[in-house]
Amino acid sequence: MDIEDVLRHRGGAARTETLRRAGHSRTRVDKAVAAGRIVRLRRGVYSLPDEAGVLGLALRHTALVTCVSAAPAYQLWTLQKADAMHVGQGHRKSLPGMVMHGRIRHPVHPWLPVAGLADVLIHALHCLPVLESLVMVQCATQRGDVTVDFLRRKLPGNRNARARAVLDYVVPRADSILEVLANYHFLNAGLQVRRHVELQGVGEVDFLVEDCLVVETDGATHLEPRQVKKDRTRNNATVVGGRLCLRFGYDDVVHHPGRMVAQVLAVLEQSRRGAFGGR
Repeated sequence: MDIEDVLRHRGGAARTETLRRAGHSRTRVDKAVAAGRIVRLRRGVYSLPDEAGVLGLALRHTALVTCVSAAPAYQLWTLQKADAMHVGQGHRKSLPGMVMHGRIRHPVHPWLPVAGLADVLIHALHCLPVLESLVMVQCATQRGDVTVDFLRRKLPGNRNARARAVLDYVVPRADSILEVLANYHFLNAGLQVRRHVELQGVGEVDFLVEDCLVVETDGATHLEPRQVKKDRTRNNATVVGGRLCLRFGYDDVVHHPGRMVAQVLAVLEQSRRGAFGGR
């Protein structure tokens, strides 16, 4: 495994001992630093160049990175990169463009200048738009790193009502960010939704809406020729089995959710009117 891949699998940064266990000697590490492939953050800690800015700045100013800025360190799902550095309270002076958060109340990252996962998620729930914090929490909870109940207990009282409300949309399992977002939008539209339903002759589908409409959310892998052929077969089997099917890609779910929901509602309305009945 290339040294960059090792770092990427560690959230963008790793200790020397981790790199050595992966087969990269001190000489190889030094050559990668000299070539600009990786960056030495401090003695014994290395990073990918695109992560070095935030982590390096935190180290220089003895700050702890949190919220969406800490997502790469924990390999959490995100919708977009942070446009500013988010740090926990306790850093004496803020830097231009820095977003300050509340106190760090839980054990911090063992070797990076990053707040603990619990604080990162709590700060995200208070700071970010609903969907951006939701995908971070979903990723952490379904991996088993933290539980929804734990986070809910950490967010008591009326002042935390908005943050707790986000937790209501966390599901036991989501195979992608697209599923998390689509589920949120369907529930907000008042639709009855079942996830990961096994249909005879089709297999498992992402969503079964109002028990008559199958909705699939397609990531980049669904554009591969083999997957396109498989999806076509599944679509045909869905219709043969007596249900309709709609498919939505990344652009639909992330950038045009209103249009996606409108199309789902339109098909359901036509179905209620008997538009798809035999003639």
